[in-house]
Amino acid sequence: MLGDPVEISPLFPLVMVALPGEIVPLHIFEPRYRTMIGECLEQGTGFTIIRTVEDAVETVGCSMRVTEVLERFDDGRLNIITRGVAPVRIVEERHGSPYHAALVTVLEDDDEVPDPEMRSAAQDAYARLVLEASEREIDPVELSLMSSYDMAATVELSPDLKQRLLELRSENGRLNLLARVLRAALKRLDYIEVAEVRASSNGVVRFG
Repeated sequence: MLGDPVEISPLFPLVMVALPGEIVPLHIFEPRYRTMIGECLEQGTGFTIIRTVEDAVETVGCSMRVTEVLERFDDGRLNIITRGVAPVRIVEERHGSPYHAALVTVLEDDDEVPDPEMRSAAQDAYARLVLEASEREIDPVELSLMSSYDMAATVELSPDLKQRLLELRSENGRLNLLARVLRAALKRLDYIEVAEVRASSNGVVRFG
């Protein structure tokens, strides 16, 4: 579902995909993008990360805001921290600036009845994965407030999968996809743990 308003946004074509809520550190070195980020900082505006695949550019990206400038180099390069804001669709490319730009519109989710079972399944799988991967228990209240984007933004996912999440206009659909992916990741972790135990015990798993 397309939202309003339509606005002009600088485009930052990259091989990666950013999601709403995701923290993305960037090293800005090309002169045209140094100009772009400089204007964003001066005007208090954002830009859009859009994925490039070979010679093609996706039509759906993520609007971003610069949250911190970590370092400015003498030659004009920058190290910055950015945060994803919202999914946007490119409506029409605009020319006349040294960097890529386009008219974009914010994408809103379809009207639907939230599925509590789907949300619970995704959140449970996410909490288990975080616990097994980092030994960190997530606060139940914090977990209950996490959306599909909140969870996906902190998990290493493939660009293809992140693009699918970005383009889905259903929170239930994103939760369903994320739950399946996280459960698959848990199975891989379980397999790795069993393999490591077997390797350390000459192929025999010992209990007790």
